[in-house]
Amino acid sequence: MNTVLETNFKLPKQISKYKGKVREVYNIDNQELVMVVTDRISAFDVVLPKGIPYKGQVLNQIAEKFLDATADIVPNWKTATPDANVMVGKFAQPFPVEMIVRGYLTGSSWRTYKNGERQICGVSVPNGMKEHQKFEKPIITPTTKAEQGLHDEDISREEILSKGIISKEDYELLEKYTLQLFERGSKIASDKGLILVDTKYEFGKVGNEIVLIDEIHTPDSSRYFYAEGYQERFDKNENQRQLSKEFVREWLMENGFQGKDGQKVPEMTDEIVNQISERYIELFEVITGEKFIKSDNNNVIERIEKNILSYLNK
Repeated sequence: MNTVLETNFKLPKQISKYKGKVREVYNIDNQELVMVVTDRISAFDVVLPKGIPYKGQVLNQIAEKFLDATADIVPNWKTATPDANVMVGKFAQPFPVEMIVRGYLTGSSWRTYKNGERQICGVSVPNGMKEHQKFEKPIITPTTKAEQGLHDEDISREEILSKGIISKEDYELLEKYTLQLFERGSKIASDKGLILVDTKYEFGKVGNEIVLIDEIHTPDSSRYFYAEGYQERFDKNENQRQLSKEFVREWLMENGFQGKDGQKVPEMTDEIVNQISERYIELFEVITGEKFIKSDNNNVIERIEKNILSYLNK
């Protein structure tokens, strides 16, 4: 399977390269960032051993569409997409916090709640809630943006402000943008028969201006339920039909892996890899309402490098 697992380009005026779990970001002269979205997949903060065909293209093209669809709410970093797997944008200084917003009690928030906690990142959650239940209004549960190889940690609004991690003025703007973006994303999802359950946003600064950076409303950063059948499944305490990366986490947990020391990643058969690829493509088609057109990945690394150089050499 011809997937993008890693790139090692030497680009004109390149200052540095940052390798995240999925993305590789090239700093061009502290002016532009070239982000390559690979086909790597991570769960429980662990990069799995096999790439997922077309996953990078899916993430990049969904992010592109949603950045364009929300640019009236908050400016964003994107300036160009010279390749199906590449986004180029402004060099921004990122805030060291991810803004996670939740519309429903599910995933890690449900696991925390089930263990008896009634506060999630400093936000009080009422007694008597059920898994997948909608919150009265969306809640923001931020996490620290960990250095490479470390786990993101839950943090409260109060801690962020008291420790001076972000100024009060900036943080209040981040909260405002986060809720407005979630409202827009929820409306777009609803129009396509989906529920945007939870998602994360990352922000940075270009000069004194706050901008939205990285991905937005992708299946890696977000969880979607199908709206049809949601209430019936909820009433019967059944699992929701969802489009997100949660099914990968569930497969790993069923096979005894949660990223803990000593645990081994289960074998990723071709069948599992193809199933995951098909789910990513399905989400693209449902959320955008467009047919997914697979890019030519015969010499995918060469293609990406050629398109980046063509853009930078303009």
